[in-house]
Amino acid sequence: MDHEQASALLPGYIDQELGLSEALEFERHLAGCPLCQEAFAQHRDVSAQLRQPGLRVDAPKELAMRIEAALPRAPSPWEKLAGWFGARGGRAPSAWAPFGAVGAMGAMALSVVALSVSLGLYLAVPSSEARLTQELVDTHIRSLQVNHLSDVISTDRHTVKPWFNGKLDFAPPVVDLAQEGYPLVGGRLDYVDGRTVAVMVYRYKLHPINLYVWPGSDAGAQPRIREQQGYHVAHWNAQGMNYWAITDAGNSELRNFVAQLRAHPAS
Repeated sequence: MDHEQASALLPGYIDQELGLSEALEFERHLAGCPLCQEAFAQHRDVSAQLRQPGLRVDAPKELAMRIEAALPRAPSPWEKLAGWFGARGGRAPSAWAPFGAVGAMGAMALSVVALSVSLGLYLAVPSSEARLTQELVDTHIRSLQVNHLSDVISTDRHTVKPWFNGKLDFAPPVVDLAQEGYPLVGGRLDYVDGRTVAVMVYRYKLHPINLYVWPGSDAGAQPRIREQQGYHVAHWNAQGMNYWAITDAGNSELRNFVAQLRAHPAS
């Protein structure tokens, strides 16, 4: 992939719209192209800024009420049905009234069907947490496929933790769990949910565990574990941080990893 092709694919990569093969080819080019790295950082910063809640302005309620009041009101199906039966001016119903009534009832039925379809489409749209879970699983898979688990390789948390200095706007907690059977093997940066996050990489036997960390809240502090695409995913919040752990190890192994991690004081 040359520089022009990579530049054309950069917006799609930022928005996660590329296929897996294109994304992998782009990442290989990005690793060796300083110009693309600079452009990627600029696009990433702009994307993060546009996601800031302060940029959103809600319309005043009074304006919304005035606009709604100014809109023409369509007659309801029941009003149309009454009209077909001679409710207009006390006139006797015409010979076509029954057919008009059937048409009105048909319109009502179509409205119900349309409403049901719209509701089904709305319910089919994944929630923000479901989309984030899928994004993290995709990122975990990509790190395995391109052999990019770690930017810094070390089993010493005193080496991994300082490596993040100056690369993030927060200090991620790094815990050593070697004695518990989950040795730390390194760390890296990743881009998730519109921001740069820290990833600590652990192992359980031959199973890598990606632990994603970025600032969040203490709401919903208790861990929740689910399975997606054959991977086990745990999510919780603690001490102002979001935690997501993903692995192909079993549910009990991940649950124990989370318990051991939460039992250690944050470093």
